[in-house]
Amino acid sequence: MRALRPRHAQAATQRRTTLGKLTFGMMTSLDGYINDAEGKFDWGQISEEVHRFAEKEQANTGTTIYGRRMFETMAVWDTLAEDPSVSQAERDFAVIWQNTDKIVVSRSLPEVKTARTRLVRELSAGDIGKLKAESAKDINVAGPTLAASYLQQGLIDEISIYYIPVVVGGGTPMFQNIGATVRLKRLDERAFENGVTFVRYAVRKSG
Repeated sequence: MRALRPRHAQAATQRRTTLGKLTFGMMTSLDGYINDAEGKFDWGQISEEVHRFAEKEQANTGTTIYGRRMFETMAVWDTLAEDPSVSQAERDFAVIWQNTDKIVVSRSLPEVKTARTRLVRELSAGDIGKLKAESAKDINVAGPTLAASYLQQGLIDEISIYYIPVVVGGGTPMFQNIGATVRLKRLDERAFENGVTFVRYAVRKSG
């Protein structure tokens, strides 16, 4: 007769079945660029409705992984929570951003000063696996260069895209030098009043 496992062992098994996913999400133009040829994003359409939705998405993230450029772009959120000149939605998002653990992967950045942030020189597939095993929430990779590497290695589980109804004709693409076909399955989508459409996809694993 097979012995029953102790309750704490059963609980541990249950926790292991709900490991954090590695996700990649960004806002892009309809032709797939996260900024235009001049490096600008002033064509972005981020209404309060979109902000509030993104706030909930961020709240589901336990850790965000940044490359240097994306981190330097996003670091402004570390100081906006108490800024009366920005909207309440922006201040609320800033609080959640501050309370999210952040890992910056950079060989050139000397230090990081934002809340709950650590700097590493590399983050391997083994490191990602450990993060997933230890996290009850999702892990998000922010930035196309890092994401391309993790997609190549088959590490990313979900991709989320906010499609902005504009064609910019060039710039920094969301998907860079992946070198293989990545097949996706649509999980859900949402259309916002300002024309932005959010779509979440699962990455179909090979084999």
